[in-house]
This record gives sequence, structure tokens and C-alpha cells, in this order.
Amino acid sequence: MALRFIAKDPDTDGANCPTVWVDEERQELLFQGWEADGETLADYLKTGPIPDGEGVVRLPMRMVAAIREACDAAERSAVR
Repeated sequence: MALRFIAKDPDTDGANCPTVWVDEERQELLFQGWEADGETLADYLKTGPIPDGEGVVRLPMRMVAAIREACDAAERSAVR
């Protein structure tokens, strides 16, 4: 797996913060974020269950630009 680092949350100290990567080989986006709290999970579960091996993470809206960059990078790697 070759992860391409995209960005960390720009409004944090750079440690233990939401982060975005692209795995160009698997053509996947990877996100590190805060675990969803009980209230968020309850709302989320109204749309269906969370399968084993999956989870819900929270990312701040200020990371939209980084997520767009990751999407662009993933699309470019798929074209190669």
C-alpha cells in the first residue's frame, strides 16, 4: 500500500488531528477523524446498521478543500 498524504486539519496543532490520505494502488480515500459520539451514531443508525469492520468518523467542514484534493488525486491515479 502506498499512501499519499494530503493534509491535516489546518486549525489544529498538527498532532492527533483529522487527516486525509489517498491510497493510489487501491484507489481509496482514508480519513482519520474523531469517533462519532452516541448522539451522532443514533442519528446515523436511522439509515441502517454499521457493518462489522466499519465505523463512523467526524471531520470538520474546514477540511473540505483537503477532501476535494484527495478526490482529485484519487481520480488522477485511476486514469494512469
